[in-house]
Amino acid sequence: MIVASLLLATITAGASPAARASDDGSIGVRLMEVTDSLRLDPRARQYLIDHLEPGTVIDRHVEVANNSAEPRRITIYPGAATVGKGRFSFGDGHAANELTTWTRVDKEVLEVAPHSVDTVTVRVAVPTDASPGEHYGVLWAETASTTNDDGGVEMVNRVGIRIYLDIGPGGPAPSAFTMSDIVARRLEDGRPAMITTVHNTGGRALDITGELLLTDGPGGLRAGPFDAKLGTTIAPGESDPVTVFLDPLVPAGPWKATITLRSGLVENTISARIRFPDRPGTQAGPVRERLLPFLPLDGPAAVAAVAGTGMLTAALALLTGRAVHRRGTGRGRHARRVGRGPEEE
Repeated sequence: MIVASLLLATITAGASPAARASDDGSIGVRLMEVTDSLRLDPRARQYLIDHLEPGTVIDRHVEVANNSAEPRRITIYPGAATVGKGRFSFGDGHAANELTTWTRVDKEVLEVAPHSVDTVTVRVAVPTDASPGEHYGVLWAETASTTNDDGGVEMVNRVGIRIYLDIGPGGPAPSAFTMSDIVARRLEDGRPAMITTVHNTGGRALDITGELLLTDGPGGLRAGPFDAKLGTTIAPGESDPVTVFLDPLVPAGPWKATITLRSGLVENTISARIRFPDRPGTQAGPVRERLLPFLPLDGPAAVAAVAGTGMLTAALALLTGRAVHRRGTGRGRHARRVGRGPEEE
């Protein structure tokens, strides 16, 4: 019998602290503890994140679950990963890098009963000559099963926990980012979308989450919040776009768009006045208000300007009086303008 392998890998971005499950739900993994200094950081509840000095050894415990109705042989191992072009990318199979050579598990193979869990200890021993900076990897839990049909296809499922380890003396490198270039886009399928560029100005990778809120729309409308697309991971020193997809029924605007993005405990907000273009496949920058130019005046020009201002004031007063008179005498034509209430920053 010829057996072909099909690998299904899962690293869930933005998952809850509960066990992450493989694509078919048969197995799951969960980090059981958080570094004390990072206990308030939501990323540290999902991923193995730490700052270590060369020569440091740490142990972390991971729960491995068999969610299926059959016994499972589950293999545990570290694998290489990289961050670049807006993505956290993992290597094939047992791909290695510097981090994987430091990482060991106390049990490489688990025999887990149906609907049961087991625990493994992950040890990271950083050598004294480790290269400085942030290192990336994945702790994988992998299981295989063979289909019963004549094809004999072996299904390999694996689920992993990301590893972000910052190596160097002293304290951890800071996390920081800025945002720029809000762009309103009309996708080819007609949906509106909002894009902003995130610049990683710190020394750690960013896993971006966040939302868009639309206010001050046509007739005082509000819309949202709309979640930012998950899966954007930005390496130190890089800039990448973050996209928010909206409901097709959202009016074109104009709107006040407020995008709030965060990575762990770091958060930034940017706002702009925007209008979504009508034609699919096009985009537009912020709407700029048209202002009359200011010209410095003196001498006769200043006198003329003052006189003109007086005439304009009188004209406005006359128009205002007429408007008030109309409101007082008109019937069945009253309209109440929706005021602008408190805005969410």
